[in-house]
Amino acid sequence: MRLIIDAMGGDNAPLEIIKGTVDAQQEFGIDFTLVGNEEIIKKISSDNSLDISKMEIINATEVITMDDEADSVLKKKPDSSMAVALRLLSEGKGDGFVSAGNSGAICVGGTLIVKRIKGIKRPGFSPILPHFNGGCFMLMDSGANVETRPEMLLQYALMGSAYMEKVMNVKNPRVALANVGVEEHKGTELQHKAYELLQKADINFIGNVEGRDLPFGACDLVVCDGFTGNLILKTYEGVAKALMGKLKELFTGSFKGKMAAALVMSDLKKMIKEYDYNEYGGAPIMGTSKPVFKAHGSAKAKTFKNAIRLTKEYVEANVIDEISNALK
Repeated sequence: MRLIIDAMGGDNAPLEIIKGTVDAQQEFGIDFTLVGNEEIIKKISSDNSLDISKMEIINATEVITMDDEADSVLKKKPDSSMAVALRLLSEGKGDGFVSAGNSGAICVGGTLIVKRIKGIKRPGFSPILPHFNGGCFMLMDSGANVETRPEMLLQYALMGSAYMEKVMNVKNPRVALANVGVEEHKGTELQHKAYELLQKADINFIGNVEGRDLPFGACDLVVCDGFTGNLILKTYEGVAKALMGKLKELFTGSFKGKMAAALVMSDLKKMIKEYDYNEYGGAPIMGTSKPVFKAHGSAKAKTFKNAIRLTKEYVEANVIDEISNALK
């Protein structure tokens, strides 16, 4: 297996991206192609004693930043590390692609350079989020498609179900539709028509779900339009960050708090690990004809290594074939 890495994408590129890739090569024993400024990649690796001697390096002279427009991957910066890497994937020179770069550009590049699975209307961005009682769920779509049609929500459900079962090892994943109430008649025309389609599909559809129930294990996959999904994602991340900050303040702000922290330290570490996004690494762009994976923009080595691990499992599980069969 060979994975193609956008070495220049992300807030901490290229050092943390290269570190994570080196760690992944040592642990997983797969081949890598690093795409980016060859001179910088070699210098950073040498300066930090990172062994990339067994990795292929493909030079790219440009970088897509977080401030660039999504279509920069096609027009303005065709020689960017992301654009070159996606073209390599489309040409069959790798089995999957991983980048911590611009989310919009990855979605556009995945759709128009790598292309879609036959029959898929639009690929969706699909992050994995932790349940507060253990486990995790997929949120799809979380921002790739602000306007969505009912049949697209059905396709999200089919694709997400295949991923949760084959990669995340969730048997018969429970699929829910994000809505303003659990009753079947709630929502707009989009939710009404999507509900009808999901009921008839060969999936474990459990009905509507409200946002407040998502942290408590209400479902394994929630489908929604990208506007709603992005609001859910950002709110979820913000609340989790605020809670962790308050806990840190509580246990470090006084002598009594520090004494209490010493007593529950092992439990605290376990809880923090359960809610740590670094454990999940990122999210697949579901619906592309080859595996395209978006790592967190602020990814450091550990996070990026986990993104590579999930991409590897995605490839090994033949999720794209599973999606194609589900569509049939």
